[in-house]
Amino acid sequence: MEVVNAIGRRKAAVARVFVSEGTGKIVINKRELDNYFPSTILQYVVKQPLNKLDVTEKYDIKINLNGGGYKGQAEAARLGIARALVKINPEDKSALRAEGFMTRDPRVVERKKPGQPKARKRFQFSKR
Repeated sequence: MEVVNAIGRRKAAVARVFVSEGTGKIVINKRELDNYFPSTILQYVVKQPLNKLDVTEKYDIKINLNGGGYKGQAEAARLGIARALVKINPEDKSALRAEGFMTRDPRVVERKKPGQPKARKRFQFSKR
């Protein structure tokens, strides 16, 4: 099997995912998964599509992550892995879709408006 690639995005984070057959090693920005994401919760988030399909030990995954915070990066990686797995085996799509791993979360930060301190916050109103 050749290398299958996919892109996952979340907020400002972009994950370029490369999946090849292997032993279940996940490398993010040339670092191991447990080194890049010390939090077990975020490690779990990244592995969710693999655990759902029981293919954790079947593929080696290389991920280039940039932008965003660690939560957004973990969820971008999850989307990228799910998309790559569907490219490998299209029958898995319905199982991943049911868990919500195929859906790109469209929520992003609202832009700051002129004449206001933040996107929705207003400066204090003074009548006199």
